Amino acid sequence: MSMNGALLSLEDLKVWFPIKSGVFMDRHVGDIKAVDGVTLDIQRGETLGLVGESGCGKSTVGRAIIRLYEPTGGKIVFDGQDITKLGESEMRPLRRRMQMVFQDPYASLNPRHSVGRMISEPIRVHGLAGRREAARRVRELLQTVGLPADAASRYPHEFSGGQRQRIGVARALALNPDFIVADEPVSALDVSIQAQIINLLENLQREFELTYLFIAHDLAVVRHISDRIAVMYLGSIVEVSPAEELYDNPLHPYTISLLSAVPIPDPEVESQRETILLPGDLPSPANPPHACRFHTRCPYIQPTRCTEEAPPLRKLSDGHLVACHWAEDIKAGRIEPQERETVLAEQLPAAIEAPPVV
Repeated sequence: MSMNGALLSLEDLKVWFPIKSGVFMDRHVGDIKAVDGVTLDIQRGETLGLVGESGCGKSTVGRAIIRLYEPTGGKIVFDGQDITKLGESEMRPLRRRMQMVFQDPYASLNPRHSVGRMISEPIRVHGLAGRREAARRVRELLQTVGLPADAASRYPHEFSGGQRQRIGVARALALNPDFIVADEPVSALDVSIQAQIINLLENLQREFELTYLFIAHDLAVVRHISDRIAVMYLGSIVEVSPAEELYDNPLHPYTISLLSAVPIPDPEVESQRETILLPGDLPSPANPPHACRFHTRCPYIQPTRCTEEAPPLRKLSDGHLVACHWAEDIKAGRIEPQERETVLAEQLPAAIEAPPVV
């Protein structure tokens, strides 16, 4: 896949949601730091996979890029233009080039509108075609995504989950976009249907020269479709790597833990593999741990530095970035995973105590 430079760049992107208190909810007592300092480049024509646990902020990144959420800080640069603070009228022409496919194909479709009306609506809103031309375009799009032409006169409840997602993809393609945010587009579908939608997205990418941000929590799905993968934890990027390199050579403890839980369809290999179980739940984004955000759950935690110094996202090899102080030592086997209870009880009794929200 040819790379002609970055189509989209995020520089220290922050999206915080205020926590209000008081009788009239007029007192600002803190912030939910859903996205807290994300820096990423997405190259033209590539698929960047964004993975992480539920609540890590990956969907918020996607919605902030197309300005469904207002960024709190940082910069969003699309095709050389800073769009971070553009108003609605200034964003309007850019919305033709940036579209989104949502996670729930039923919730994102209006049950009162026919499929044809929903797909043609963006065409008419942007004044790109009259009624007859829009109808012809709808038929073409339905055929492109593998649906019959008569689907235009039907309603969302008449379709299966996979067919509804095809409708969502057709609507996203209506304006001939350059960039599509696919926000967990297959997580609500059966496994057999997931493969069909993934193959459809790949075929459309080749046909229309699309660039994708593919958001998911299923590492197997992301590996299949992505050129590069960014791993996100608690609002921050902890590792970025070419897809195959990430699976063959994970460097961040969080990525190592995630991959250890992915089943391998080989009983012999699976029986010899050790699964690393992360203790506890994802910390609150309203009160993230100090320094390395993963240290409260990390099986490779080391005294002092992990709890006092935030690791930068640094380059370890060509195209492979990681935010961990000890990545080289972990890779070389000089640091082994330990039982969290033992480490915390003996070495870091106060490490997981985060300051209260004020």
